[in-house]
Amino acid sequence: MILRTFGWSFAVTALGLVAAVFYGGWTAFGIVAILSVLEISLSFDNAVVNAGILKKMNAFWQKIFLTIGILIAVFGMRLVFPVVIVAVSAQLGPVEAVDLALTDKDRYQELVTDAHPSIAAFGGMFLLMIFLDFIFEDRDIKWLGWLERPLAKLGKVDMLSVCIALVVLLISAITFGAHAHQHGGAHADKAETVLLAGIAGLITYMIVGGLSGYFEDKLEEEEEREHEEEEAAERAGKPKSAVELAGKAAFFMFLYLEVLDASFSFDGVIGAFAITNDIVLMALGLGIGAMYVRSLTVYLVRQGTLDDYVYLEHGAHYAIGALAVILLVTIQYEINEIITGLVGVVLIGWSFWSSVRRNKRFGGRLEEAQ
Repeated sequence: MILRTFGWSFAVTALGLVAAVFYGGWTAFGIVAILSVLEISLSFDNAVVNAGILKKMNAFWQKIFLTIGILIAVFGMRLVFPVVIVAVSAQLGPVEAVDLALTDKDRYQELVTDAHPSIAAFGGMFLLMIFLDFIFEDRDIKWLGWLERPLAKLGKVDMLSVCIALVVLLISAITFGAHAHQHGGAHADKAETVLLAGIAGLITYMIVGGLSGYFEDKLEEEEEREHEEEEAAERAGKPKSAVELAGKAAFFMFLYLEVLDASFSFDGVIGAFAITNDIVLMALGLGIGAMYVRSLTVYLVRQGTLDDYVYLEHGAHYAIGALAVILLVTIQYEINEIITGLVGVVLIGWSFWSSVRRNKRFGGRLEEAQ
C-alpha cells in the first residue's frame, strides 16, 4: 500500500537528490532535502483539506484533480512561479532569467540579491497574514493554549491581522531605509520598493483568500441544493439524476482546490527564497515536496488515518509565522539558510510529537475532541 501510493514520490526523490549532488555537491543535496521537507510540512494541512474534499468527489473528478490539478501545482506553481518572481523583481524576461540562472550564476546571484528586499517584503507579508489569520481565529482544538486563548479573544477585533501586518511592514520599511542610508548601501533608495512590495503581498493574500472563500461558499450552496433536490425526488418517488449536480458541485470543488493549492504552494515558493536563491535547487526541492503532498493526499483519501494528528496544522502555521519573521529580518540582515530550514522542521516535529502524546492520553480516535 505504502509503496503503491508513495512509489512515484520515492523515485522522484532519488532522482532529485542525485541531480542536486551532480549540480552543486553535498551542500546542494542538503538544501534540496531541507526544501523538500519544508514544502511537505507547509502543505501537510493542505493535503488533509484536499483529502476531505476529494472523498466527496466521484472517481472521474478525483482523477482530474490528481493529474491535471497536480500538473498545475507542480509545474505551474513550483517550477514556473519562482522564475516569474525573479524575472519580475529583477526586470528580466523569463527565458533570460532561466538562462542567467544556468549560465552566469554570479550575475544571477547579484540580481537576486539586489531584488531580495522586495521579494522578502512581498513574501514576508503574505506569510505573516496566513499566520495572523490562523492564530486570531478561535479554534476548538488548541495546541499552545496559554498563547492561543488570549490571541483568539484579541482576534474578535475586526481587521486586526491587517493592521498588525501593515504596522510590521511600516517598521520594516522605515528601519531598512534608515539602515541603508546610514551605511550608504546599494539599497539606500529602496525603502519605498519594500513598502510597495509588502502592500502587493498583502493584496495578493486578500485576493487568494477572497477567491477561496467564494469557492467554499459556492461548494456549500451546491451541496445544500443537491441535498434538497434529492429529498424532493425521494418524496415524489422519482430517481434523481445526480450526475449533473455531482458534476457541478465537483467542478466548484476542483476550482476551490486549485485556489487552495496555489496559495499553499505560493507560501512554499516564498519560503524557499528564505533558504536559497538558486532556481535549480528550488525547483528540485519544491518538486520533490509537491510529489509527497500528492501521495499524502491519495493516502489520506484511501486510509483517512492521519486526521488524528490534530496539532500538525498548528505546527505548520507556526512554521509559516517563523518564516515570515525570518524573511522580514533578511531584508537587511543575513540569516543562515540551514537555520531557516530547521526552524520549520523543529516546529512540525514538535507538533507531531504533541499529537502522538495527545492520542495516547485520550486513546484511539479523538471523536469527542473533533
